[in-house]
Amino acid sequence: MADMPWPGAAAVSGGGDSLALMHLLADWAKAKGAEPPLVLCVDHGLRLGSGRDTKDVARWAKAAGLKSEILVVRGKKPKSDIEAWAREARYALMARALARHGLKALYLAHHQDDQAETFLLRLARGSGLDGLSAMRRHSPFPFAGAQGLVLARPLLDIPRGALRDYLKARGQSWLEDPMNSEARFARSRIRAVLPALTAAGLSARRICDAAGHLARAREALDLATAAVLARVCRKEEDKWLLDPKALAAAPREIGLRALAALLQTVSSAGYRPRFASLERLFDQLASGAGKAGATLHGCSIGRAPVRHQGFGPKTLVITKEKSRKRGGVMALKGPPKGSK
Repeated sequence: MADMPWPGAAAVSGGGDSLALMHLLADWAKAKGAEPPLVLCVDHGLRLGSGRDTKDVARWAKAAGLKSEILVVRGKKPKSDIEAWAREARYALMARALARHGLKALYLAHHQDDQAETFLLRLARGSGLDGLSAMRRHSPFPFAGAQGLVLARPLLDIPRGALRDYLKARGQSWLEDPMNSEARFARSRIRAVLPALTAAGLSARRICDAAGHLARAREALDLATAAVLARVCRKEEDKWLLDPKALAAAPREIGLRALAALLQTVSSAGYRPRFASLERLFDQLASGAGKAGATLHGCSIGRAPVRHQGFGPKTLVITKEKSRKRGGVMALKGPPKGSK
């Protein structure tokens, strides 16, 4: 906890992981004489009884001497990609709650098993090094209007079973969300195969170790990517200019990372483009075909007008697609992430 920002709020669903987080943070704050955490609970309205569950969370928070706030997701629910929609909806609500209470950090109960599941999910999606790297102990809030807010994950080294044992020792019950075992959700399918992987020697701990190695490699690549970004792009007015020749000359992995960071900046996207699509665009730009025009990740790429050809006649200009609405993501200002 020494390196974690405080004061903060705890995201509590009523499940064993988040309830353990709530009690651990409350005990830590009490021992340190610090302000206790605010408990935030989101009702997505995706199933019957969700409102009752949030009341249970409020009751448990009160019993622990903590204040709580129930946040209700309004509006029409999607028929597909429910996981992504729910994630964006709850983070948007909690970001606004943090702002109301003057808090800077949202504490999440991601643990060792979550880390392993995330690695496998991203592996199945064909993610590159960044996607396969471990979740960070603290990272920027990835949504619009949330500049300065931090996501904190103090439990990443703790197995799910240890958190359940902790709650049992406290005499604290918890909720089991039936949606966590539904096969229609990708994470549920990954979770179902983890026991077989463990039996084969690929435990959650081993997977997390691999993700940690990749995270260290990512940190080293960030420095190299910053240097490339400083050479290959710059902002003029409301446009980002790109030197495709200089981008193509960089080592492929670093060039791909630089392009992804630039696209995120222009589109204000909280997540990087899919790796396969990113590679196709990179190859298109490197071959000189980018001047004919391309789109990806909410961005339009084309030949720069003469007055903006700061890198010569092959300069490309990248702008946000006008047809795209700004999503619930963080807008980056200034140089792309990883640049100086």
